[in-house]
Amino acid sequence: MRTFANWMVAMFMIMYWGFRVVVAYQAANYAEFFVQPINLTVEIILLFVTVVCIILVFKRKLIGGIIYFLSYLAYFGTDLFKAIMPVFSGGDVSVDYMSAFTSFLAIVLAFAVLLDLAVDKGRKPKDKKTDWFYTNKEYDRQFDDRADRNNYKTL
Repeated sequence: MRTFANWMVAMFMIMYWGFRVVVAYQAANYAEFFVQPINLTVEIILLFVTVVCIILVFKRKLIGGIIYFLSYLAYFGTDLFKAIMPVFSGGDVSVDYMSAFTSFLAIVLAFAVLLDLAVDKGRKPKDKKTDWFYTNKEYDRQFDDRADRNNYKTL
């Protein structure tokens, strides 16, 4: 977690996970809520997979982002596909917009996490203790033209 953007993506992950916990809890208690889970059993399994992925994302492991993206794409992508296909086919247009919006939000968040981890993989971490010396040309050794450049070894 080197930048503010890394922290924000991780915090949005945790907030969305908390939202899905509330959705699963409301559905398990048969309470009325504005979003219903697609499948409660799969939703609970996905919540535990998400906890593991959050830990891996905090450790900056790319495999956590990949698992998170693929699991959310498989679960929420099918719901989003089922929600928007009647609009394009010209059939019944009774779409649950809130469910479609939360599914779209989940896929976008999972893609942002994957993108954040993939872009961050190529960066070299900065070491403030030594970078001032190694990146500064002022401290490079200057050789004189007359200097002896032989590397004598003693036996």
